[in-house]
Amino acid sequence: MKRMLLIVAIAMCSYANAQKGSVLVMGSIDYNSQKTSYDAGDTTQNSFGFSPKVGYQFHENWTAGIEASAGSYKYENYTSGVQKTTNFSVGGFVRYSKPLNETFSFYTDLGLGYLTRKETRNYPLAPDYEEKGNGMYVNVTPALFINVHKGFGLNFNIGGLGYNALSFDNNEREDKNFSFTLGRSFSIGISKNF
Repeated sequence: MKRMLLIVAIAMCSYANAQKGSVLVMGSIDYNSQKTSYDAGDTTQNSFGFSPKVGYQFHENWTAGIEASAGSYKYENYTSGVQKTTNFSVGGFVRYSKPLNETFSFYTDLGLGYLTRKETRNYPLAPDYEEKGNGMYVNVTPALFINVHKGFGLNFNIGGLGYNALSFDNNEREDKNFSFTLGRSFSIGISKNF
């Protein structure tokens, strides 16, 4: 029994030490398309997003790095025209991870950065409209990492906590958004430690 505990302890330490000093590369992609048909015409909605992260694991439990996100949304209605939104963000993140065993780790990311959004509207009976906004974001995301093979794995999260604020150029509009989505959303990503 003592021998078994010693082997498990050595395996856990070697796993933790193998991750220290490594580079983390991860990301997620999402796409959504919806079409509703009416007798008079169609309404379509399309969205796409890409969110990469690169970090350096400077301690057994701590990783720091940069993150970015780019996304677009397009809504086209047969009567009212086209509305497009593009988002871009870039910032830094810090991660605390706790290995549970060789396969599973729990981690939490704290991200903070710059956010920009551009909205355009092209309506048949109104002048074209464009609005640009800049601001900041902060988010906290707890997740579970499953080590599939040699540092390559899957990341699962079920929401988190976030806040962003945007100020728009054309008018005195200011958007502030607070979200608490723990248990209300689900996402899967991939990551690799080099």
